[in-house]
Amino acid sequence: MKNNKTIFVGVSGGVDSSVSLAILKDEGYNVVGCFIKTWQPDFVECTWKDERRDAMRICAKLGVPFLTIDAEKEYRDAVGMYMVNEYKAGRTPNPDVMCNKEVKFGVFLKKAKELGADFVATGHYARTKDGILLKGVDDSKDQSYFLWTLTKEELSKIKFPVGGLQKSEVRKIAKKYGLLTAEKKDSQGVCFLGPIDMKDFLSHYIEINKGEVLDISGKVIGEHDGALFYTLGERHGFTITSKTTNDKRFYVVKRDLDKNTITVSDDFDQLLGGSDNKKIKLKNVNWNVSISKNKIYEARTRYRQKLETCQIEGDFVFFQNPQKFVAPGQSLVVYDVDVCVGGGIIDSNL
Repeated sequence: MKNNKTIFVGVSGGVDSSVSLAILKDEGYNVVGCFIKTWQPDFVECTWKDERRDAMRICAKLGVPFLTIDAEKEYRDAVGMYMVNEYKAGRTPNPDVMCNKEVKFGVFLKKAKELGADFVATGHYARTKDGILLKGVDDSKDQSYFLWTLTKEELSKIKFPVGGLQKSEVRKIAKKYGLLTAEKKDSQGVCFLGPIDMKDFLSHYIEINKGEVLDISGKVIGEHDGALFYTLGERHGFTITSKTTNDKRFYVVKRDLDKNTITVSDDFDQLLGGSDNKKIKLKNVNWNVSISKNKIYEARTRYRQKLETCQIEGDFVFFQNPQKFVAPGQSLVVYDVDVCVGGGIIDSNL
């Protein structure tokens, strides 16, 4: 059945966006496939041309028009340099959140509407209903955590065709259509940049300044490349020189940016930091559902973390249990069953 609405679909060269394109065409929309060209620094292996080629082939296979949307400047400034500046300030950013906010549903949505689109769509595992964001049906793939910045107005113009499907179903649909992405591996790493080593990326913009690794008692037990490069809970990237046969895996439990030291522990519970991590202050908050301070919600402070019971009052989130790995700069996202209520950037744990 023909639909008189036009929808621009972000096609990345992956299976999820390919199937999204196929589903929407089957639903009768006037579909246009759009590859979003972003920024890749000179020292990162160029992959966008290969991805664009796959996206073009998918559009040709399905018989839909193809466009390239140039978002290079916006990605460089709002995602790439945002990451660098956040790390310089001692915070741990979430580039995928900013990529969705500024690029996929910033530049792309704006340009699509200018070119006559009624909606945009992507291959995210999430759902929308009446301007409200919902979790994706496939819990193992749910990406609503990265979409909390989207407003009701934006969500009313966005579709997530695979959000109601399991990943296995998506691959079956791709095979049914004979799409070249049916068996293609999922992309890993930072949004659009791929599986880059974050410290290597940052070292091109932030000078490496070696410092001391301390144990809980303050004893020097190793060295690192600069306290700015590490986040709480990190297990890699530093060298332990004072080892024993009984050593377990070490975690970063504290950073001192002034002294350029990191403190590590093999005791996982040291990450709790006492009862302080029950209260977390947010900034840049976006709520798409009215918040009640007496209501019990669930929230997570990092992707794939188990949801934890909490209450909300203003810009503060109060957890029932102390939280591990609370890193200023990361996103705290709140849920009411399947509804993604919204979230904010972690400002501090008080």
